Amino acid sequence: MRTDEEARVLVDAEAGVRPSASGAAARRALLAHPAVLLAGIVLASLNMRVALASVAPLVGEISAAFGLSATASSLVTSVPVLFLGLGALVAPWLGRRFGAERVLFAALLLLGVGILARVLPSVYALYGGGILVGTAIALLNVLMPGLIKRDFPARAASMTSVYTGAMIAGATVAAAAAVPLEKALGGGWEASLGFWSLLAAVAALAWLPQVLIARGRTGHGVRAVPAGGARPVSVWRSALAWQVTLFMGLQSLWSYVLIAWMPTIFTDHGMSRSTAGVIFAFNNLIQVAGAFAVPLLAGRMRSQRPLVVLVTTLVAAGYAGLMVAPVEGAWLWSAVLGVGQGGAVGLALTLIVLRSGDAVTASRLSGMAQTVGYLMAAAGPLAAGALHQVTGSWTLPICVVLGVCAVALATGLLAARNRTV
Repeated sequence: MRTDEEARVLVDAEAGVRPSASGAAARRALLAHPAVLLAGIVLASLNMRVALASVAPLVGEISAAFGLSATASSLVTSVPVLFLGLGALVAPWLGRRFGAERVLFAALLLLGVGILARVLPSVYALYGGGILVGTAIALLNVLMPGLIKRDFPARAASMTSVYTGAMIAGATVAAAAAVPLEKALGGGWEASLGFWSLLAAVAALAWLPQVLIARGRTGHGVRAVPAGGARPVSVWRSALAWQVTLFMGLQSLWSYVLIAWMPTIFTDHGMSRSTAGVIFAFNNLIQVAGAFAVPLLAGRMRSQRPLVVLVTTLVAAGYAGLMVAPVEGAWLWSAVLGVGQGGAVGLALTLIVLRSGDAVTASRLSGMAQTVGYLMAAAGPLAAGALHQVTGSWTLPICVVLGVCAVALATGLLAARNRTV
């Protein structure tokens, strides 16, 4: 007879169903190949920010090529982030209908197509490709936490650390390589951006074995009934779920403002474009440290409140430094921001897992947090660009982000309490 623990593990996170005998066999076949699972997770995670981070050092050239204003330029980053939220709305349904493995494979293919679409000689293709990129990343973002909770229930925090670190490592390489690739490939910014479609193709190829192993599982299960006949958790009615969601959204907002505008802030104060790109890459590299360390620490703590204070304070200090001495202290502020940013995103994703009582709730909370969170975050780059265009300075946009840090601190302290949805 199957134990309660085995029954819980075999519930599909994305569907909330208990698979049939053939479905359970497919699940055990996947779990028997942990290297395949790990390779797929790491390579998919590498793609989660590459398409966004590779744009920031090239925004000036892209704007010049299409004659875009500062506000219109901010849409190059804001449109994908907006669709991170909108795409998250359909991700749970797609996961239920087709299975996480198939949807993640399709998302990687869609990401590659979106990257290539952005380099076509049309401003409509530039924004249209951004829609495809954002939608693809949304599918990866939403389904990954539930998949990790399902396949690695005893190591959810450490696996979150792995995939978060891989995600930021991909962004680091993309940011550092953007300008050198432009020169090496001799094709301008288009060749530099288009190059990253290759990484998406490699990740899709690595994910294909999981699709084949899990084939036939989806659509052959029965609805999982919680112990004692309890009704499924409604995350949208949970105050704790909203606190986790708001922390996710606010930390995403401050990160995407930097992804969109950090190199521009430096160049507007006289720094060369290549140096600004290197410092931006350094910022992403330092994020890896926070992204690896904070989830591991969070998994060992009953309450994550000290970590909330740490990451929000670091981000606020870094932003204040950019306002006071952007060029003179560029390396220091990038390091301080990097540790805070990486720690914050790692903490936000870990809170989704830790505040969930099971894999089904983790998937639902992930969908909610990333739908609302990224819709909030999409306003960040656009608002910062508009305020900069109106004032001709970065002081007011940075002051607004400092206010965001204060709200994130208050919200995060509530989300970090030792409770579950």
